[in-house]
Amino acid sequence: MAAEMDGLATLVCGAFSSNAQRSKESGETIYRIPASRSYESYGQMFLAEQQLPQNQRMDFVVIATPNYLHYPVAIAALDAGFHVVCDKPVAFNVEEASALQSKVGECGLKFALTHNYTGYPMIREARALIQEGKLGTIRRVNCEYLQGWLAQPMQDNKQAEWRTDPERAGAAGCFGDIGSHAENLMSYVTGLKIEALCADTTTFVHGRKLEDDGNVLLRFAGGAKGMLSVSQIALGKENDLKLQVFGHRASIEWCQDDANSLIVRHAGAPMQVFRSGWAGTGAYSSAATRLPPGHPEGYLEAFAEVYKNFCNHLLGVVDSADYPSIAEGVRGMRFIESVVASAEKGAQWITLD
Repeated sequence: MAAEMDGLATLVCGAFSSNAQRSKESGETIYRIPASRSYESYGQMFLAEQQLPQNQRMDFVVIATPNYLHYPVAIAALDAGFHVVCDKPVAFNVEEASALQSKVGECGLKFALTHNYTGYPMIREARALIQEGKLGTIRRVNCEYLQGWLAQPMQDNKQAEWRTDPERAGAAGCFGDIGSHAENLMSYVTGLKIEALCADTTTFVHGRKLEDDGNVLLRFAGGAKGMLSVSQIALGKENDLKLQVFGHRASIEWCQDDANSLIVRHAGAPMQVFRSGWAGTGAYSSAATRLPPGHPEGYLEAFAEVYKNFCNHLLGVVDSADYPSIAEGVRGMRFIESVVASAEKGAQWITLD
């Protein structure tokens, strides 16, 4: 839905399941794709699409699979000459992420990572305010991402099953799933680099193999400090994502529950509330605003912003990549593995190279 929102991309083919029969049936019945382009596997899809004339074959592939498949599918796509849009985290571990980065650099194809929260207009407004120096020197950054859907053991839930399985999800549970989004959001908005971290993680649900809750202290280059809190056992929380950035001149606050608003606080002045598409917002956020003021823009529109910018880059409409790239993917994997390493050492400080 997000990829097609701006009329720049159309779903033309796919491999939709690891079960060959289910994959073909899904393509035909759910996505209304011709039987000839509903493939039994991603390998079959890449081989068949390569044989089509240039103006008929797919241009890029979307990888929306459990984490352990990201790397092999991405490598196969790049080898076949197709651009890639991949879900986060970019790979199963840092080694795969680094190898994928090298591959992208060698082949010259484009690679996007679907950190969709970067697409919200007010997140872009926050980024612009910081780049313009409106907050002054950044002193503190807080980000929390709280969910409660895994507060109890979950049986026969496909999403819960693979996200809590280290063989398919990787070394981290909630930090790989949503902590990666929180790290990306902090880095995207502030432009700060994490130099070191100290992580305390817990697995609260008995029998679960990966962590489902944790807190991380952060030290940024330049002296700023931060706190990142992530949980999937915060009972009652749906998708509670909040970002706060404190500078020496002003601070900002954004919550996904009210994504159209950005709160700005100055010392000795009334609080300001910037609204999507309303007076006072800058060109960067306005370019990501689709609806008139007061009409809620949400999750799908933010996802669509990533696809829109990626497609415009493929089409040559823009020269630069204004979307999360393989570099952000590698950085995210280093963050995830550093969190795991710190927690395993009893919340020791870990330096990120």
